[in-house]
Amino acid sequence: MGAATQGSGRQARGAAGSVQSVDRAVSVLEILARHGETGVTEIAEELGVHKSTAFRLLGVLEARGLVSQEQDRGKYYLGPGVLRLAGAAASRLDISQEGAPVCRDLAEHAGETANIAVLDDDAAVNIMQARGSSSVTAQNWLGRRTPLHATSSGKTLLAYQPKSVQESALTRKLPRLTDHTITSPAELRAELKSVLKSGYGMARDELEIGLHAVAAPVRAHDGKVIGAISVSGPSYRLEEEQLQEVAKRTMAAAQDLSRRMGYAY
Repeated sequence: MGAATQGSGRQARGAAGSVQSVDRAVSVLEILARHGETGVTEIAEELGVHKSTAFRLLGVLEARGLVSQEQDRGKYYLGPGVLRLAGAAASRLDISQEGAPVCRDLAEHAGETANIAVLDDDAAVNIMQARGSSSVTAQNWLGRRTPLHATSSGKTLLAYQPKSVQESALTRKLPRLTDHTITSPAELRAELKSVLKSGYGMARDELEIGLHAVAAPVRAHDGKVIGAISVSGPSYRLEEEQLQEVAKRTMAAAQDLSRRMGYAY
């Protein structure tokens, strides 16, 4: 009985040691991701372990292609194996699936309707929607194509596109939907610059009178903007002060969703 107990104890300690090694190996990858490249001494210090332990961890990761080392036994950096794994993970990430809980949480905290939109040629298409406690409208934006120049999501998506895509959109006619809709290419160009500077886009009575909205960009693992998450509501509830506060929440949600899509801020 005593021998069995001792054996069980050794197995438990062995399992705990294996888990700790895995945790440390992942920490090594995170350290290299933050610093780009660093030496074994610095890695050991961040891990709080002896240099020999860090060296063993790096050796295992290097053997699997997850870590590489400069010539002449220099500093370590992330290896091609990480790119292979990241590519496989990114290909399985779906913005609507990953965005569902983020969209619901944003709607709950903002108390208004939250949407996730993607670019589709000359329009923004809403692929995800959630309603907050203050949202009483029965209007459904899901699946709707909305104009780029008159919506917060559209402006945000367009602002982060290559210049050629932007200029193509600016050469098209910009229909006037309300008295507040931007129909001048020069004004829209200035608006897109403002989005890049502030990190969010706004629309005030531009798609519909009485409707205000704010949107922020969602990025993929490579930094490319692949979507926009927005909050919209009636203008009497989303006046300027409220819009600024909602903009902060929306940008935080966009960062959260971007991280879920593999982007590291």
